[in-house]
Amino acid sequence: MIVVKKVSDIRDLDAGFTVREKVFVEEQRVPADAEYDIYDKTAHHYLATYNGEPVGAARWRKTEKGIKLERFAVLADYRNLQVGSALLQNVLEDVQTTYPEHLIYLHAQLPAVAFYSRHGFIKEGEIFSECAIDHYKMVYKA
Repeated sequence: MIVVKKVSDIRDLDAGFTVREKVFVEEQRVPADAEYDIYDKTAHHYLATYNGEPVGAARWRKTEKGIKLERFAVLADYRNLQVGSALLQNVLEDVQTTYPEHLIYLHAQLPAVAFYSRHGFIKEGEIFSECAIDHYKMVYKA
């Protein structure tokens, strides 16, 4: 069973950071100093569990451009099991409740563009690189 919750204690935050470390730093070779940033202190964090195991993480924050969804990570063994969809739905519901009139956007890695498209996001602009990984800016239109 998939459970997604907004992080409210340090243990859940640490579990989310562990998921992010495994996906971004170990699997994708993103430098740790690029993965963790000053926004981790003020962003809204989420943790997804699968049968009680921490397997997914995400965060969002308010920017000058709108609400930016970031750091979506699902452990490799749990991809294609709807963990990412549950995580994204939860984050979107919270953001839309808190900031119903704000633009919602994200920077999607190339392999994730189809996933975000299925959930109402549309590519905007040209491809760009972050941490040597190709991305598109995507805006929520649903």
